[in-house]
Amino acid sequence: MTPFGHRVRELRAERNITQKKMAAELGVSAAYLSALEKGNRGAPSWDFVQRVIGYFNIIWDDAEELQNLALRSHPKVMIDTSNLTAEATELANLLSRSIGHLKKDDLLELIHQVNVRANSNKY
Repeated sequence: MTPFGHRVRELRAERNITQKKMAAELGVSAAYLSALEKGNRGAPSWDFVQRVIGYFNIIWDDAEELQNLALRSHPKVMIDTSNLTAEATELANLLSRSIGHLKKDDLLELIHQVNVRANSNKY
């Protein structure tokens, strides 16, 4: 499941909307919406994200959050470390091999740690 798909599923559940109903009202198939929620499709297009925002009448920060989630929702990620350090390549390979075995809390901690370190190195 992708971050965007997870949030869309939450929004539907909060409003008691079926995939079939939402899909029909957005002009997509229920199969597409299901695949998007499960992470079996690539990141949604900007146009589709805007339709979802309008459909749920999402404004301001919540709309921006949904747009950011869509940007972070590529289910098939490739990391090119060819011009990076050996440590970067090692980390990318370790994560590739290990990510499926990590628990949710471990993943959240790693996300937090990477964000903290990446943001502290910007300045």
